[in-house]
Amino acid sequence: LKQVEAGMAVAELARQHGFSPASFYQWRAKYGGMEAEDAKRLKELEAENNRLKRLLAEAHLDIEALKVGFGGKTLAPQRKREAVRRMLEHTKLSERRACRLAGLSRDAFRNEPVPTPATQTLSARIIELAQLRRRFGYRRLHDLLRPEFPNVNHKKVYRLYREANLAVRRRRKAKRPVVERQPLLQANQPNAVWSMDFVSDALANGRRLKCLTVADDFSHECVDIVVDHGISGAYVVRMLDQAACFRGHPRAVRTDNGPEFTSRAFIAWTQQHGIEHLLIEPGRPMQNGYIESFNGKFRDECLNEHWFTSLAQARDVIADWRRDYNEVRPHSSCGRIPPSQFAANHRAQQANNAVTFNPGLCQE
Repeated sequence: LKQVEAGMAVAELARQHGFSPASFYQWRAKYGGMEAEDAKRLKELEAENNRLKRLLAEAHLDIEALKVGFGGKTLAPQRKREAVRRMLEHTKLSERRACRLAGLSRDAFRNEPVPTPATQTLSARIIELAQLRRRFGYRRLHDLLRPEFPNVNHKKVYRLYREANLAVRRRRKAKRPVVERQPLLQANQPNAVWSMDFVSDALANGRRLKCLTVADDFSHECVDIVVDHGISGAYVVRMLDQAACFRGHPRAVRTDNGPEFTSRAFIAWTQQHGIEHLLIEPGRPMQNGYIESFNGKFRDECLNEHWFTSLAQARDVIADWRRDYNEVRPHSSCGRIPPSQFAANHRAQQANNAVTFNPGLCQE
């Protein structure tokens, strides 16, 4: 540039130094008016700018790979291995770089841990129980596994439960208008209150089935489930007298306003035995919340899981489910033990208290 400014021809200068005249005019447009040091500094800045652009592109690639791999916070090595696999599948990262981003060594990525025979046995048992009891979550499965695997905590059961993809889908709660609700008083001893309601089903041939469910509000035991094609008020009374032969009559019964519970036979039975009849308000099923909760379990775990072909088969299956509900199935309101065991523990505690605080023994 200095030589041309001094008067030298562009063509002669290009021939001497071996470049084209077009290159000269590009250099003059870019570096015209600069000193040699300024042009050198400009080239260094361009090189630094290119380096920063490359680093920024690599940083964006790392961020994209982390989003593809993780999608959120993760700490467990199993999740990190899955993240590395997704990075390698959906991005152009190398295995070394993907492992570095995930915070996992290449050796840990390539060599996954092999579960012990005890863990494999536990996992198979969890899957078996989950298939038998489809509406049970990992906590209830852990309650069932506790006698068989006493040293296994709920966190390991949860991990194996999630690995087997056994999570139960949550039901959407129905949106109801906000209304004033009456409190549902809690019973303080067995046979204090029995709640009753009807559940309908059908046989394979379409004939109707009617199930009368009776539950104890305190122990959450299922007193009885009567299954028939039709159940009248007199039928209900006969069933309650039969149940009272083994358990005694309750102090109160809670029902809705159905014709079976407002019939003359049922009202006469309550008056004869001095039983208080608690009627809920029409259209307020949550005032009978204990039996409504029980009926939901009864539908999900028994009626929806079986296809009945006859009345005898329905009675046998429902009787087996009632026995399992009372004696095997853990209940969260009973301290995660079966209702029959909870009732037995309560009776034993009451007997011990009666012996300890007997006034006659104290006088002696």
